[in-house]
Amino acid sequence: MSADPNAKYQSPLTSRYASPEMAANFSNNKRFGTWRRLWYNLARAERQLGLDGISDEALREMAANLDNIDYAVAAEEERRRRHDVMAHVHAFGVAAPSAAGIIHLGATSCFVTDNADLIIFRDAMDLLIAKLAPVVDALARFAAEYKHVPTLGFTHFQPAQLTTVGKRATLWVQELLWDLRNMQRARDDLAFRGVKGTTGTQASFLALFAGDHDKVEELDALVAEMSGFAECYPVCGQTYSRKVDVDFLAPLASFGATAHRIATDIRLLASLKEIEEPFEKDQIGSSAMAYKRNPMRCERICSLSRHLMVLIGDVLQTASVQWLERTLDDSANRRISVPEACLTADIVLTTLQNVVEGLVVYPQVIARRIRSELPFMATENIIMAMVKKGADRQECHEHIRVLSHQAAEQVKLHGKDNDLIDRVRAEPYFAPVWDDLDALLDPATFVGRAPQQVDRFLERHVAPALAPYADAIAAKRPAELSV
Repeated sequence: MSADPNAKYQSPLTSRYASPEMAANFSNNKRFGTWRRLWYNLARAERQLGLDGISDEALREMAANLDNIDYAVAAEEERRRRHDVMAHVHAFGVAAPSAAGIIHLGATSCFVTDNADLIIFRDAMDLLIAKLAPVVDALARFAAEYKHVPTLGFTHFQPAQLTTVGKRATLWVQELLWDLRNMQRARDDLAFRGVKGTTGTQASFLALFAGDHDKVEELDALVAEMSGFAECYPVCGQTYSRKVDVDFLAPLASFGATAHRIATDIRLLASLKEIEEPFEKDQIGSSAMAYKRNPMRCERICSLSRHLMVLIGDVLQTASVQWLERTLDDSANRRISVPEACLTADIVLTTLQNVVEGLVVYPQVIARRIRSELPFMATENIIMAMVKKGADRQECHEHIRVLSHQAAEQVKLHGKDNDLIDRVRAEPYFAPVWDDLDALLDPATFVGRAPQQVDRFLERHVAPALAPYADAIAAKRPAELSV
């Protein structure tokens, strides 16, 4: 087989997109190094609780070789035995010969595979949370900066009442805050499988400790503590319940929906030329159409988010078919679905941060679109102003209705600008409010409490939610904002 990496398929998740830290978290070095640490912790705990036969030299050799993994030795043993865990038990024993006889003592394969997965999942979620909080922070700062800038609102992607650029951004921030809450909750809910034996009964460990139930429970808690967990799942079969994978992946799938929605909104606004993602000086938008500024980052977010959202189906189906104490039809699926979910979420977050920190707003384009729609929206204000000056409401309504239809005809049939206000200024009936028209058409009077809502939301909800992540946010903020 060719050694050329270009001669075989490589996952774009790692070869093209994923961050080095997330790729490393799911690497063989991390996985098998974690296995060795679990075996080392098990041996230390068994020794601490009085089990004979575990020497100081064995523990020293294990500690010295936690990352000294001879993959060739392990691969050769796996070819012979057709068992990956036993192959790595053998390879660890070769590196730490004094410990060869006690590595994996009392344990089943799931002691290392499941517990290592839980450690890797926990560390992956820590990486994701540390990236999500700065994204929320960046969008919150954007919302604050543009809280007073009126913009045309859309329902059904049809012109609606005005909002502000900042208020619209708070809709994105709110959903990301929920994602942050859900990810943190899933991370904090992760527990340890612990030392449970082949079918979860701890029979092998009960035998090792001569029927001492208290020592078996102490062993379970001690290995969990050594591995960085406060508690173990109270019961399990051979594996921890695959329902845990559902709870872990669900907030990532939900985040995928949020990211897709935000990126889609930006793509729509880019089409309107109101807001764009950052575009590099020498970036090419199209190989044929040199003028184009395609929203490629947001398109990538949408593309990868779709993949992230559907992966929840894998873990749901896997959890539903775990027969009795376990089956092995989960293994191959989980090796793909859960790492890919974390890698994909990591890529989406990195791209989303790049987008939100470099958003480009075009106020004049936004203002022009408001001017094209605002006259129709201002008709009720004009009617009210006329009534205050003594006009009959129904009569005024008819006058404004006729003028509105005439203006709409100019826009729709002749492609002209909306000239409703010019028609109002030319109609003597409306002379009493001619001097008031500029004030009646001020976009700032059409946004309701949008600026105040932004302030309250940022103060009461965003700031407290982000406070625990201050260090992660400071590390990601642009330098000029961190001083």
